[in-house]
Amino acid sequence: MLDRAEPSLPDPHERSHGPRPILGALLRGAALKCPACGIGSMFRRYLKVANDCAHCGEPLHHHRADDAPAYFTIAIVGHIVVGLVLAVEMAYHPPLWLHAALWLPLTVILALLLLPSVKGTIVALQWALFMHGFSPDAEEEAGLAGGDEPRPRRLDFRP
Repeated sequence: MLDRAEPSLPDPHERSHGPRPILGALLRGAALKCPACGIGSMFRRYLKVANDCAHCGEPLHHHRADDAPAYFTIAIVGHIVVGLVLAVEMAYHPPLWLHAALWLPLTVILALLLLPSVKGTIVALQWALFMHGFSPDAEEEAGLAGGDEPRPRRLDFRP
């Protein structure tokens, strides 16, 4: 008999140098899971991204989400709430106090519920596109590895 080598499955612990699946990473990020394996949790607290995935060890500390999750969350919640406010106003003409009692809590609750998923999606997109140090070939950012603050470059404006 011939020895048949069984096809080997990709090792989730091995860093891939090829293209990463963007849609799959976005879905895993929106589900608050590691963009690489989809099993480990991306967050260790409400909005605090874990340094590494507990399951596959993928480093996640490179992310630079900054204010983007808040902006996208505001845009999403704004579109939902404004559409609902206009629909309710046109259909029922409720008093202003009822609008305030309905829409203020709904806006806050929606924003707090969507914010982790939006941030997870942004971190996963950065991972999938090899941004901000997520490349397997990238070294630590210069000046940050030793704990030093990065020094801004000098801008000379000469005529």
